[in-house]
Amino acid sequence: MWHDLVVVQIPIVEKVVRTVAVYALLLVLFRIAGKRGLAQLNTFDMVVVFLLSNVVQNAVIGNDNSLVGGAIGAATLIAVNSGVTRWLARDPRAARVLEGTPTTVVRNGTLVPGALHSLALRPSELEHAIRIQNGDTVSDVARARLEPDGQLLVTLKAGEQSATRDDVEDLRRRLETIERLLTEIADGRRPPR
Repeated sequence: MWHDLVVVQIPIVEKVVRTVAVYALLLVLFRIAGKRGLAQLNTFDMVVVFLLSNVVQNAVIGNDNSLVGGAIGAATLIAVNSGVTRWLARDPRAARVLEGTPTTVVRNGTLVPGALHSLALRPSELEHAIRIQNGDTVSDVARARLEPDGQLLVTLKAGEQSATRDDVEDLRRRLETIERLLTEIADGRRPPR
């Protein structure tokens, strides 16, 4: 029993190469699948992810069921992912190639023709994202774009944006002025012009 737990049953180099190859394959497949598949997972996407992990399991571990072999595969995945993430953070060109570029889906309150279709994004998903970011409808949006990481960023038109602290402070000052003027009127004094 202990032997099966700690003795790696295939060469370590083969295990590392298998893991890196499967990682690279999945990276390419997700890049081809598009931005939506990386962030906004629906039920169908979750089923694919679970099945995908099972499908590639043997490609990663080979004929090795040892604990050490699994640890080597897991460590390799973490190391490769960390390396790729750091590389993409330093090299904008590589990030553009591997992750893609943002796609504008709404411009000045109007859907960009064909954008939702090309991204496989449903109008209800877009409307939901707009509501989450304090908008009511597409017409409230100055610009919305789907980022390479799958996040939808919405910029509301100026009149539709929430009040800022400066806006609230400005209103507070105005109310104080009105209160002071009303007090002066109530006291029979004439307000200054």
